[in-house]
Amino acid sequence: MTVRMHYLGLLALVAAGIIGAACGDRRGPSAGAPAGRAPDTFHVAFETSRGPFVVEAIRAWAPNGADRFYALVREGFFDENRFFRVMPGFVAQFGINNEKSVNERWDDTPLPDDSATRTNARATIVFTSQGPGTRSHQMFINLADNKRLDRQGFAPFGRVVSGMDVVDSIYSGYGERPVQQLIQTLGNSYLTRMFPKLDYIKSAKLVTVVAAPEASH
Repeated sequence: MTVRMHYLGLLALVAAGIIGAACGDRRGPSAGAPAGRAPDTFHVAFETSRGPFVVEAIRAWAPNGADRFYALVREGFFDENRFFRVMPGFVAQFGINNEKSVNERWDDTPLPDDSATRTNARATIVFTSQGPGTRSHQMFINLADNKRLDRQGFAPFGRVVSGMDVVDSIYSGYGERPVQQLIQTLGNSYLTRMFPKLDYIKSAKLVTVVAAPEASH
């Protein structure tokens, strides 16, 4: 089985519900940003207004980024997030929660920087940054090979392994018009009023492959 066939099968299992949330892998909001080591490799199934896609996170690429992504998914942080900055041929950006207090809690615990061990190739997923020590909860998916971002310290921690056609189709008509500070404070009420066509994440779940039962003979 080729790698492509494997991940097409994985996406089909997600859509069919044969892949389910790993037991104990979703937590409600807590008083502080949770910490903890992520698995060496894990998969997250995104269900969006455009359809599903699957991200494979690889801790060896960027340990701090993978650990934060794992914690955010376990909390349910990405549910109802809008793709608020989509630039065709560049990036699709998301990662601002509807609740101001939730955003602030993660902003108060920025990530230590990771070294960029992988290039910003098409389909890789990366935390945004405004300089050293500023990564928190926003991220983007590269829609093209953006090697120039390597020199700026953007460190991929994973990649979209199926459903990249879904990512490519995310609505991009508003460009950079949504104001991030207003999203941080006003949440989806601002976005749905001013930018109603934005696509969004319905859910993002850690998934595990459940072996299909053997056919009876």
